[in-house]
Formats: sequence, structure tokens, C-alpha cells
Amino acid sequence: MMASKAKISLFSILLAVLLAVLVGCGVTEEGNEGKESTNEPADKSEETQEETSGDSFPMTVEDGSGEQVEIEAEPETIVSVQASNTEIAFALGQGEKMIGVSDYCNYPAETEDIEKVGGQEMNVEKILSLMPDMVLVTTFHHENHAAVLEQFEEAGIDVVVVDDANSFDAVYDNIQLVGKATGSSDEATALIEDMETRLADVKEKAQQVEEKKKVWVEVAPAPDIFTTGSGTFMHEMLEAINAENAAKEEEGWVKFTEEEAVNLDPEVIITTYGYYVDNPENQVLEREGWSEVPAVEDEQVFDVDNDTVTRPGPRLIDGVERLGELIYPEVFSE
Repeated sequence: MMASKAKISLFSILLAVLLAVLVGCGVTEEGNEGKESTNEPADKSEETQEETSGDSFPMTVEDGSGEQVEIEAEPETIVSVQASNTEIAFALGQGEKMIGVSDYCNYPAETEDIEKVGGQEMNVEKILSLMPDMVLVTTFHHENHAAVLEQFEEAGIDVVVVDDANSFDAVYDNIQLVGKATGSSDEATALIEDMETRLADVKEKAQQVEEKKKVWVEVAPAPDIFTTGSGTFMHEMLEAINAENAAKEEEGWVKFTEEEAVNLDPEVIITTYGYYVDNPENQVLEREGWSEVPAVEDEQVFDVDNDTVTRPGPRLIDGVERLGELIYPEVFSE
């Protein structure tokens, strides 16, 4: 690997992207809406809870931090400070319970009207003023804001840490965790089974691919180009559709120079930053020195919805299906 490459965490990339978003335009997304939820009275019996959700409270769950969290009753109000956790909760029918979401939650559309409570840096006072039964946080919060989380617990709020995820299996684990903690295990099981079935269908179709294509993925544009190596969602998605990741020899999210990227000779280029860069495909096609890259010569440059390929939630399956349609339309656009 050339010395100019530098590994970087997905959080660092997303933080830089979010800063660009604040300067540029907003995010738009599309996908499947979550199921409607039903709020039961706070004094409902344990037997009734078991009949409606399949979960029995009080319960103890092991969250993403490895700690045991005791939950006395099914939460009636929830705050989520991570977009992926919000999407999971909505997909499990918990949308009507959401009273606070992160500043960057943009899906489903209902999140627009829900109180915003910060992100990596939480608005502690606002969350405490909302007094939710439960707050869904991340390992970042657990590692960097332990005192704040303890403050939430002392106020009587159940704090559930949802682990970072870089694979479909890890996302399934997070869905199961959120499902159990919120009293929606049955919905979690059904959601996971649907995702697994759709992913299996993608892999079955991919067997029809006769000539594997080399794909270059850009998660940040020139001049500071970042791509996705192995150990990431995008890598797993490319493997699922029988495509070759041009940066497969790298690990995680990696910075490349333009020269290094050009030398890989990708046949398809995928960008993921169209929500804050206008016409990203044209910008790639018009780059100086890229004219002989096969993907540029054949105009095989496509932008995809960033959140469906990097956000560890239910819509990852939408992302892999979309990649299949773009890279192998003859196989996946039937």
C-alpha cells in the first residue's frame, strides 16, 4: 500500500460529511416505512404484554456495551440519538413512542416533526426535560459520555447501548436487541427474516453474473477521496452481487489519491455523496486524467443513496438491491 493512504474511522468520515451538509443542501431518502405501533396503558398486566409483544417484563438484556440492563416495563416513550437506531425502532412499530431523535435523523418522514436532541454531542437538558422511559445510544456515547448516561439512569431512564455494526449479521443482532428492549421481539424476528430472504434472493440472482466487474466506491469526493475496503457494508454488498471491490486489499474506510484510484482501472464507479454534491456523476466523468478509466470511458458512474449503503439499519437491503440494478442491470432489473 502506498504511503499516502491513511485509514480512518467511519465516524470521522461521516463527521466530515455532516459538516459539509450543514454548508450544503439537506438529505433526501426513500425506503420502506415502519409499521404502526400501538401504545398500551402504563398499568397493563404482564400477561397482556406477553400477548401483544411476546416479551415479558420486567426483563434483563445485555446491550452493545456488554452490560446487563434491567428494564422494569415496556417503554412507552423513547429517545434515539442515532439515525440507524431510529430507523430500526420505526421498522419495529415503535414510531409512535418516539419523542426525541438525533439532529441527523431523516427517515422515515415522521422524524421531521419529532424533537431533535443532538447527536454525538447530546442535548442533555432537552433529553432530561422529555424524560423518556428509554434512550437508545451508541458505543460512542458509552465510551465518551459515560457520566451523561449515568445521569440518565439516575433520572430513571433505561439506557440501552446499541453496538456499532459493519455487517448484515451485526445489524440483525442490533435489531434483535432493540426489539427485545422495546417489547417488539416478534416484529424484530419478522424483519430479520425478511432481510435475510431478500439478501438470499440477491445472492441467488448474482450467480447469473458471467463476468465479474471491478467496482470503485467513493464515499467522499476529490481531492480527499475516501473509499471502502474490506470489513464494511459496501464490501459485503459488492460480494453479495458478485462484484469485485477495487479496494478489497484495504481494510475499513481508506483515503486514496486520484492517481492511486485511476491505477485500479475500475469498470464501474459508485458515489455516495449526491445528497450534498450536485451531479456527482458528471464531476467524476469530467475529472482531468480519468478519461481512460474504463468506468469513465463507458459512462458507468452512478450515485446511490448514502444512507442505504452506510447506515446500519433495515434499509441496507434496499442498498444492496440497488447496487445490483446499477452494476448488473441485465441480471437484477428483470
